[in-house]
Amino acid sequence: MSAFRIRHAARILKQGGVIAYPTEAVFGLGCDPRNPAAVDKLLQLKQRSWRKGLILIAANFSQVADFIEPLDEYLQNQIFTQQTKPITWLLPACSTTPRYLRGTHSSLAIRITSHAQTIDLCNKFGGAIVSTSANPSHSPPAKKLLTVRKYFQNRLDCMLSGATDGFSSPSEIRDPRANRILRL
Repeated sequence: MSAFRIRHAARILKQGGVIAYPTEAVFGLGCDPRNPAAVDKLLQLKQRSWRKGLILIAANFSQVADFIEPLDEYLQNQIFTQQTKPITWLLPACSTTPRYLRGTHSSLAIRITSHAQTIDLCNKFGGAIVSTSANPSHSPPAKKLLTVRKYFQNRLDCMLSGATDGFSSPSEIRDPRANRILRL
């Protein structure tokens, strides 16, 4: 993927657009998490209720730190231990975290990505982005850009080509405070 396309996608995010991009296992839909109009557009495209909450994906922890409560040493060690597969963590949200991101929950779903192109995208954007699978609700997640195009046609502001990292299913979701796995 060219640096120009990544910069273009980051610019679209900053302007309130919704993009599609490859992640570890599937293509994601993303937008600026601090832009309520962009999040609303993404939710409408996905046909998803805000009540379910959303995932933020980031290149590093500092990009999500403002959205969550400070973590104790045990949680930090658990989350930042090298993982063999992508894991999304449910972490206590700050009181200032918009409800449209956390839904009806007191936690926020966070993933520090290992996908090189998505790391570059987050860094060029300057922070975390919303990340939800690129499919209408109740349809299979898109693993190829062609599927994203079929699902959304010309309703997205940008579609980044590229390969996923080849994982067979979307990220595992874990609640470290309850020591539970919610999705394998």
